[in-house]
Amino acid sequence: MPIPLFNSIASWLLKKRFHQIELFIKYPEEVQVEVLSQLIEFAEDTEIGKKYNFSSIKNYQTFRERVPIASYEEIQPIIERTRKGEQNLFWPTSIKWFAKSSGTTNAKSKFIPVSSEALEDCHYKSGKDLLCLYLNNNENSQLFTGKSLRLGGSKEIYEDNGSFFGDLSAILIDNMPLWAEFSSTPSNKVSLMSEWEAKLKAIITETTQENVTSLAGVPSWMLVLLNKVIEETGKNHLFEVWENLEVYFHGGVSFTPYMDQYKKIFPRKSFKYYEIYNASEGFFAIQDSNYEKDLLLMLDYGIFYEFIPMDTYKTIEQHAIPLWEVELNKNYAIVITTNSGLWRYKIGDTVRFTSLKPYRIKVTGRTKHHINVFGEELIIENAEEALKSVCLKTDSKIKDYTAAPIFMSGNEKGAHEWIIEFRKPPEKLDYFIEFLDNALKSLNSDYEAKRYNNITLKMPVVHIARENLFNDWLKSKDKLGGQHKIPRLSNKREYIEELLQMNN
Repeated sequence: MPIPLFNSIASWLLKKRFHQIELFIKYPEEVQVEVLSQLIEFAEDTEIGKKYNFSSIKNYQTFRERVPIASYEEIQPIIERTRKGEQNLFWPTSIKWFAKSSGTTNAKSKFIPVSSEALEDCHYKSGKDLLCLYLNNNENSQLFTGKSLRLGGSKEIYEDNGSFFGDLSAILIDNMPLWAEFSSTPSNKVSLMSEWEAKLKAIITETTQENVTSLAGVPSWMLVLLNKVIEETGKNHLFEVWENLEVYFHGGVSFTPYMDQYKKIFPRKSFKYYEIYNASEGFFAIQDSNYEKDLLLMLDYGIFYEFIPMDTYKTIEQHAIPLWEVELNKNYAIVITTNSGLWRYKIGDTVRFTSLKPYRIKVTGRTKHHINVFGEELIIENAEEALKSVCLKTDSKIKDYTAAPIFMSGNEKGAHEWIIEFRKPPEKLDYFIEFLDNALKSLNSDYEAKRYNNITLKMPVVHIARENLFNDWLKSKDKLGGQHKIPRLSNKREYIEELLQMNN
């Protein structure tokens, strides 16, 4: 089939889905109630279904009263039983894939079940929807005249019983439908390489020979690849390598610290950036506008959503509410029930609703990745916004960072300690620290209160990291490349102590 004809047919098919999206936008509560009913009915003969008597649950209220909210630690035993071969425990169809969670650099890994229903009705459906929304907003797109450069993780096989585990991206690539494989680069063989540095070279060799029209991957790792492409080819920017590039689909970490660096290597105002929100547990939201950066919550992927207000999280007043009870501009922890058999599961992310008609969100951070030792409630959203404004004021660029508390000792006040690896360091670090402190005060009233007259917190302490410190740290933990992320904020000093030691 000629490429222009394929482009036209693919665009037409994807746009048809837009009418279904409009349906859940118009009737969100009805769609979510139907999703929950279908999940409960489908799983009523599983071990979990019998334990909580799913067959007698007829509404959300009963479901909420009967089924407890669970963390990974609480469901790990039943997941391990499934990994060892037992089936029909929490989901009726066979579970043979497990996404090894890389959302944290802890040594202990999570293994998130991935059912065939989740692959088809959530992950691959979301991929088509992402294209559908993009094409609906860009009618003259020539996306399918070329290929999408995807940057994912590596795969390992759990050999004891024939089940498989790996990064979610590797699972998706391994099960990818033919239409998606045809339009992607590099090859599956290269995409699934486990050794990051060798993989980087192989990707550059393959993809620079292709007509790449879009990019997809985590911003931090994609930036490493793209800078290497410029270095290897001797070009000034990426349009000299791939002249038909039109969009970058990104997710996994905040794009805010990287935006200016991407604009430099993509010096074309027409170039688009589309954000997605997915995790090992499912695909949740998609940017549905060219220029507005909040994300449309996708309601018909076999996922039922609940939300815990963060002001009651982990207190005796903690309670979850359904989608139709959320409020604007409040911080919520997400609870999901999914078509992979996760029942009222806390995924560890926090979001804020920017719109209720339709439901749009911004990801604000992690329930664990924040600093709240002194009542300052510093979340990742605050840190990212502060760093962005400080970089503009000091003409600096950040590659990676992490922060942790300095605990009070005797009469000594506490503080926040940062270690930052710069692509372009500020001329005067003292000014950078002062601007950072003031930016955090303006963004977070709790932080401002604790900093007032140094009542609890002193000025932040900032260390400049040596080149490649964070890469070396990840490499020492065998977590280099793919979807692995630096823990930005922590209530503990474990990460920062290791990094400071390596930095010296």
